[in-house]
Amino acid sequence: MKFIIAIIKPFKLDDVRDALTQVGVAGMTVSEVKGFGRQKGQTEVYRGAEYTTTMVPKVKLEIACASDIATQVVEAIQSAAGTEAIGDGKIFVMDLAEAVRIRTGETGETAI
Repeated sequence: MKFIIAIIKPFKLDDVRDALTQVGVAGMTVSEVKGFGRQKGQTEVYRGAEYTTTMVPKVKLEIACASDIATQVVEAIQSAAGTEAIGDGKIFVMDLAEAVRIRTGETGETAI
């Protein structure tokens, strides 16, 4: 099993969700987060005053999936979230040792 974490631009969430549904992802966790990378923040104008924010709003997706579809999941996220502009985000893939469904006690891939 694999655990995939993706940090993407907020307005791309619906596109990514649709792409993941087509690949066969049954569920994911979505969190609103803030951070920065090579962007180093952004300049905005509020009531005529310009200011710089050092933390850029992003969306964090957490997906547990079977190892055999992990490559498809990553490709789906990359193609749906990409704008070819700086700040598109990152995807991290990790091995997932175990998963347990609390309600039924199922373990492994059947729990996801």
